[in-house]
Amino acid sequence: MSERFDVVVAGAGPAGAQCARDLAARDYDVVVLETEPEDQFPRQSNKSTAGTFPSMMASFSIPDDVVMHYTDNVVLESPNDHYVREQAGAVLEFADFKRFLVRDGRERGATYQFDARVTAPVMDDGEIVGVRYNGDEEVYGDIMIDATGPAAPLAQELDVCDLEREHQAIGIEYEFEDLTLDHPDYPDLHGAMMLRLDHDLAPGGYSWIFHTGGDEAKVGLCYIQNDSHRAYAKDGMGIDDYLDYWIERDPRFDGATKLEEKQHRGSAHIQRPESMSTDNFMAIGDTVPTIDPLWGEGIHKGMKSARAAAITADASLTHSRPDTSAEQLATYEELWHEDVAPRMNARLMLTELLYLVPNERYDQLMADLRRTGENTLEKLNSGNKLAMTKLMHLSDLPTLAKYARQRLDV
Repeated sequence: MSERFDVVVAGAGPAGAQCARDLAARDYDVVVLETEPEDQFPRQSNKSTAGTFPSMMASFSIPDDVVMHYTDNVVLESPNDHYVREQAGAVLEFADFKRFLVRDGRERGATYQFDARVTAPVMDDGEIVGVRYNGDEEVYGDIMIDATGPAAPLAQELDVCDLEREHQAIGIEYEFEDLTLDHPDYPDLHGAMMLRLDHDLAPGGYSWIFHTGGDEAKVGLCYIQNDSHRAYAKDGMGIDDYLDYWIERDPRFDGATKLEEKQHRGSAHIQRPESMSTDNFMAIGDTVPTIDPLWGEGIHKGMKSARAAAITADASLTHSRPDTSAEQLATYEELWHEDVAPRMNARLMLTELLYLVPNERYDQLMADLRRTGENTLEKLNSGNKLAMTKLMHLSDLPTLAKYARQRLDV
């Protein structure tokens, strides 16, 4: 006999687990299906740099014991310059963070089933009514939620998301020890999360060093596989090659040790989602493109999308006659655009422009940020178009024209 729940969540990542936490706290009967075995969780899905901010920790009651290191600054580097902004941050031990969400969700009453690979929706009269997993096993619910990331077996079958390869970002990260974090030729990275814009190292993307305490840090890079990447890429080089290329040339890595067992790989899509819900269904986290388009921060936004979905589910199920129609669940999309990722179009435009410009423009950007004041970076990240115009120069006209041509070709 198949089981039935109020809500069925596919995926136990930060978004899926947080959604289950919120729903269980409201006394809903919720089950989470996770592909990985529980004794290995998270293994394959341990893919995040796990850099976030205290606002996320406070909003979602995340304990300090999942934090590797609290940071004080965000540092932006260009090939020949840098910019430092005071901004408190937290670098999480991502595996501990995910295990906490599962443990806390269970304590609130959520059911977890590991070793449960979701493969397809169960349909009845054109609507999703359940989830199929592990071949022919089924579980039913009033609302189904896809939190599986880019795999999106439910969302894709329901034509709810359209993840495009042209907008897919891929990344790789290792943890290092014995780094020189205060090298005289570079900014001091003790207590910092550093992002470097440099097409030589990450064509069409960026690289990073996140201090995790002592002489250790998370080190990685990512890029979007688009025209900008192809314009700056080196023949025959893949993402591992670029990381090795950087390590060989940056003196901060002289004598440093790469911790081979601390390797993380992942991908996400940087695009505006067309839809996120339909009858009896919502997609959250990286199943829809929720990651910050400018700096790649995904944890806070994924958690906020989970909370928006939980609020929507609560409003849909709380009445004597539950309403889980597409019209009712569209509240989730309204909350998403208002709170999870406001001004998405403006922020995507800034991202695309940022990766189009040549390296020398990154050096100019550092000077521009110092000139315009410390709030400019925050305004840029929120999609403030006035802040964008303050950074524009006449020399940017060719880049703007190139961007306009690319948009007309879409």
